[in-house]
Amino acid sequence: MHISPAPSDAASDLKRNAFRFVVLLGIVSLCADMTYEGARSITGPFLQTLGASAMAVGVVAGFGELLGYGLRIASGYLTDRTQRYWTIAFTGYAVNLLAVPLLALAGRWEVAALLMMFERLGKAIRAPARDAMLSHATRQTGRGMGFGLHEALDQIGAVAGPLIVTLILWSGGSYRMGFALLLFPAILALGLLTRAAILYPHSREFETKKITLEGKGFPRVYWMYLGAVACIAAGYADFPLIGYHFKKMGLGADQWIAVAYAVGNAVDAPAAIVFGRLYDKKGLSVLIWAAMLSAAFAPLAFSGSFALLMAGMVLWGIGMGAQESVMRAAIGEMVPPERRGAAYGIFNTGYGVAWFVGSAAMGGLYDWSVTALIVFSVVLQLAAVPVLVAVCRQAAARPKDMV
Repeated sequence: MHISPAPSDAASDLKRNAFRFVVLLGIVSLCADMTYEGARSITGPFLQTLGASAMAVGVVAGFGELLGYGLRIASGYLTDRTQRYWTIAFTGYAVNLLAVPLLALAGRWEVAALLMMFERLGKAIRAPARDAMLSHATRQTGRGMGFGLHEALDQIGAVAGPLIVTLILWSGGSYRMGFALLLFPAILALGLLTRAAILYPHSREFETKKITLEGKGFPRVYWMYLGAVACIAAGYADFPLIGYHFKKMGLGADQWIAVAYAVGNAVDAPAAIVFGRLYDKKGLSVLIWAAMLSAAFAPLAFSGSFALLMAGMVLWGIGMGAQESVMRAAIGEMVPPERRGAAYGIFNTGYGVAWFVGSAAMGGLYDWSVTALIVFSVVLQLAAVPVLVAVCRQAAARPKDMV
């Protein structure tokens, strides 16, 4: 006689499989970040060696983020409309990762900049589909914990990539050799992604609770939240500009630029888990404290001291860890499953536009006054705090999981 599993056993299996799914996607991100974060650790000085100015570096980095976030609105809507999560994710990962080793062939900074745009374009294509699938699974693991764990695994790769590039440079290799050797983790990431799609073809099955949407649009708290996050994004300096500052000031050998980036990413990983767990317990208020803490990174990172720059990278990493875990987790609570692709797409478009405007402005300010850049960064990040306070009050007044 066949005996159906008890409801408690079925629930336990669902949580176990959801956890495995989050971990597997986290390992995919680990390999992916090893590839493109390894490259990003040296793109600033690489562009300088090809003749680019600080303004050009700031615009390229910022426009890359604009593509990487701005085009997610189209990808998000396409994801919701077609429900082809895996097809869209695989296409994006392929473009995102294979552009990196091609940088080894770039002979002009304009060509390198174009490849950097393609790398960000691929991320734009795959991010909403991946985040939507993660939001399904984190219904079982806890939103903050699930996204925090994914971000931690992601950042292990973000640390390993720059360290690999550092070893290549220390052993006498060139920037181009570093880009070329990053082909290997790229291939591994695509292989693991294929494996994940075979094992878990229907991520929506993890979402067992029906969520009701109020009205036809997204809730007001969602748009307020987007406004606060946009302030943080606009005030957050992208690492290529920090790396440019490192090289221009002569704070150390080129190898230490990648090490500085690795330090920021190494802090990012545990910060993501800590803030993710705090989010599950305390809610969005943890992002307020993270914003106030990370706002202090700019005065340190753009100083004339190697030690202070490293301290600034620690705060930079704390802020990134909180953003990548809590910011994404909160969307899963505000928006129902069938609309999360669009929600993540719109959210990341706003984030990307703000990041681009801020990066371009900071690139221009750097050429004029480093002090003005620092003030710009700190003021914008702190401007998000009162808006986040209002968001927390509205979120607390809403029934949990009712959007």
